[in-house]
Amino acid sequence: MKFTVLTGTLAVAALSATMSVAQDREDWPDSFTVGTASQGGTYFAYGSGWANLVAEELGLSGSGEVTGGPMQNMALVHTGDAQFGMTTMGPAAESLAGTNPIAPGLQMTNACAIFPMYQTPFSVTALSSSGITSISDIPDGARIGFGPAGSTSDTYFPRMMEELGVDFERRNGGWSDLGGQLQDGLLDVIAFAAGVPVPAVSQLEVQTDVNIIEFTEQEQAAILDAFPVSEFDISADIYTTLEEPARSVSMWNFAIANCDLPDSFVHAVVDTVMSDNERMMNIHRAAASTLPENWTKNTVMNWHPGAARWFTENAGAEIPADMIHGG
Repeated sequence: MKFTVLTGTLAVAALSATMSVAQDREDWPDSFTVGTASQGGTYFAYGSGWANLVAEELGLSGSGEVTGGPMQNMALVHTGDAQFGMTTMGPAAESLAGTNPIAPGLQMTNACAIFPMYQTPFSVTALSSSGITSISDIPDGARIGFGPAGSTSDTYFPRMMEELGVDFERRNGGWSDLGGQLQDGLLDVIAFAAGVPVPAVSQLEVQTDVNIIEFTEQEQAAILDAFPVSEFDISADIYTTLEEPARSVSMWNFAIANCDLPDSFVHAVVDTVMSDNERMMNIHRAAASTLPENWTKNTVMNWHPGAARWFTENAGAEIPADMIHGG
């Protein structure tokens, strides 16, 4: 009799758990998109990768979407046109303040942080045949490709170049396209702001000789003083061109979600990405920084409640209530 009662109890518990899981997923979307950036850049490779990983693990339809990058992703996620996206702390701060050029005056407060990705180094690449080996070598009127309009690179790198006294013609486009233009002699320099290795640079290395140009100590100090960036060295093992680390600056990137997405859904997404770094490393080497302890790098955006719960439970995060959406 006791056995029968126990079996019944277990059956009820199992049924209850099954119903609970089903209920948890009841308001989940059937599909989702992740706003990335242009093809040939790190955002597209990294974002499409984690979108596919999450879709497979959670049994949903999901994919990365080509976009204009961090600024546009903030707008797409805020409005709900994309469930997820990727942004950088600088563009996120501007979007929250209502100074995103895509929608001036609109404070994009319905885009929430969900997990840390990696740092975006700012780096300069030129063909070796150009003779450009330093920032000071860039000739007046140089044609510089700054990436897609509205991207982190396009938002900050022109200002950085101006800070360093470089006179240039501004060009925009996807990273793969700009890489082709550099190789064809239509550009003098590409100013990349993307996680390393940048696919377009790796491709250029295979096809021709390039110079990856570092900042001098003085140039780095000037940029650190004027912009929301931190010191960064591009490791020598990132590119075959480098023989020693290249001095740079960087800005942190975070994955974002529409703040109205169900807590259980976002919690499951974060768990999928953050629980197995090896799988993320197989997607892109920049994921070496996609680690739970880097939740502290978000000092700008409110957290999605589902993500905040994951980091509280699994990373010992102490996130202030006023930094959690709806808190």
